[in-house]
Amino acid sequence: MLIREATADDWPAIWPFFHSIVAAGESFTYPTDLGEEQGRDWWLLPAPDRTVVAVDDAGVVLGTAKMNRNHMGNASHIASASYMVDPAHAGRGVGRALCEYTLEWARAAGYRAMQFNAVVETNVRAVKLYESLGFEVLGTLPEGFRHPTEGYVGLHIMHRAI
Repeated sequence: MLIREATADDWPAIWPFFHSIVAAGESFTYPTDLGEEQGRDWWLLPAPDRTVVAVDDAGVVLGTAKMNRNHMGNASHIASASYMVDPAHAGRGVGRALCEYTLEWARAAGYRAMQFNAVVETNVRAVKLYESLGFEVLGTLPEGFRHPTEGYVGLHIMHRAI
């Protein structure tokens, strides 16, 4: 697996799984009817932020991550990131590789910590992955997310020093 900078040419490969993940409404706080153009603008970030794709040996996009500063001004030393793995490639270490990559990016860019603002508590695979990489749940916003089948569930704020 290779992780490289995403380009506009990657969007047609990202959009199908991006769209299905967002439309499912189970793990992102994006509107479930988010359109392709706005989705692209929200995901493919310009420098100094970054968006990457994980690809296999044939160049097939397996997943993607975007990384950015979480806050501005005197809190601009805290990074954040978001991840999407094509469900067809789940369970192959793509999410872990992307998360490790974003942590290295944040370290190299001089960030002191990474914070995730809204990890849906029912997304147990993501929570377990993040915890295995040293993130802690700092707090949970009760009923902060309306899950389509579980109802109102918590949103974790997760943090890791870098």
